Amino acid sequence: MRYLLLATALLTTPAFAASGNDAWHAKARELFEHAVEIPTVAGRGRVPELAQYLAEQYKAAGWAADDIHVMPYEGNAGDKTAALIVRWPAAGTAKAKPIMLMAHMDVVEAKAEDWSLDPFTLTEKDGYYYGRGTSDDKMGVVSVTTALLQLKAKGFKPKRDIIVFFTGDEETSGHGAQLGATQWKSMLDAEYGLNADGGGGSFAHGNRPLGFTFQTAEKTYADYAFTTHNAGGHSSKPRPDNAIYELSTALTQLGQYRFEPALNATTRAYFEARQKSESGALGDAMRAWLKNPADGAAADAIEADAGEVGLTRTRCVATMLTGGHAPNALPQMARATVNCRILPGVSPDAIRDELQKIAGDKVEVTRLDDAAASLDSPLRPDVLQAYTRSVHARFPTSPVIPEMSTGASDARPFRVAGIPVYGVDGSWGIVPDDMRAHGRDERLPVKALSDDVDHWVRMLSELAD
Repeated sequence: MRYLLLATALLTTPAFAASGNDAWHAKARELFEHAVEIPTVAGRGRVPELAQYLAEQYKAAGWAADDIHVMPYEGNAGDKTAALIVRWPAAGTAKAKPIMLMAHMDVVEAKAEDWSLDPFTLTEKDGYYYGRGTSDDKMGVVSVTTALLQLKAKGFKPKRDIIVFFTGDEETSGHGAQLGATQWKSMLDAEYGLNADGGGGSFAHGNRPLGFTFQTAEKTYADYAFTTHNAGGHSSKPRPDNAIYELSTALTQLGQYRFEPALNATTRAYFEARQKSESGALGDAMRAWLKNPADGAAADAIEADAGEVGLTRTRCVATMLTGGHAPNALPQMARATVNCRILPGVSPDAIRDELQKIAGDKVEVTRLDDAAASLDSPLRPDVLQAYTRSVHARFPTSPVIPEMSTGASDARPFRVAGIPVYGVDGSWGIVPDDMRAHGRDERLPVKALSDDVDHWVRMLSELAD
């Protein structure tokens, strides 16, 4: 969900001008360099190293050892990883339940031969930081940490506990978040969470603000298998039934299928804001759908725009294929993996049943995971106001728009467990130039990191006071 870029010329304009030399921005850069240069990729076992480094930063800044916990656990396929939990106790009697601050320390793989720069060396060039994780999500880890170090150094006394929760496998199994919402919940039982891996701002070329998003919901990630079976036989004597053909027919039917569109509180607020500034056919489709959420044609027209795909309905797509056992034999089995991103509140079992109807009785549809339905978080006024005020302190004309993410994050298990979570990233950039998270030459504007640190200081000064 990171897509941050500024053209070099824009870095000299007033809206994006760098602030003066600031010791805390320098500290953020120091932490950022160290974090990026630890390759916290699944299978390399380096996440615990980053967790320990960050733990030492908190300890050196005055946190009690009893309030800092590096939590080892197994991630994807037995991969050794870790989470970091740090508690900043309230000064005196807490006035409310804690606030949890979330981010993830792991990153997706990056191969040096695919990049123009070393992905695991932080490179500062032409106003950007380059490196794997610069935008997803070591920026979040570093911004949250630096903001807390700054607040503590300046004598801020929170009136409620602040809990840091950084996971080590968000990009793979998400097991750390699941543990956090269940086995470790007594350590993380917050009133709400603030997720650095959600939200954020974007600008069109020419400094026109497109808006900052306030993420309050995300779709459920669920995988399914479409499987066909056949007795097979010699390829010189084809049968009228064929496992690969039957699977192909089912996948074609899936590709043509459209799930029923539906609005929830988050997407209604999003489209209400979007339609105000969207003209032409897309704006007309938004207004028609808001007027009649059962208008499938309007929902289709919205999703014809690349930026709006997945926002009106559940979407499922075939992502992997396997089948057959020899080039000269009729296939006895063919299988496809179908990945679904399901609207909040909709049961993955109900989607399985719908997929079975689409596929027909010659195809077996099964679930490949046990994901529970994601829930949306209520549009909480105090958090939304704090986020909006912080955004407007830097970009006073930028809209702030509630958002449902089509992807998945560590927020989902907590929302399911009854802890609302809000994506409140404070970084920014120009789209669509730098939609590089998980991709080649991932980068982040240098000023965006400094702005994000300041953003977290402002938000926490308000919400924890």
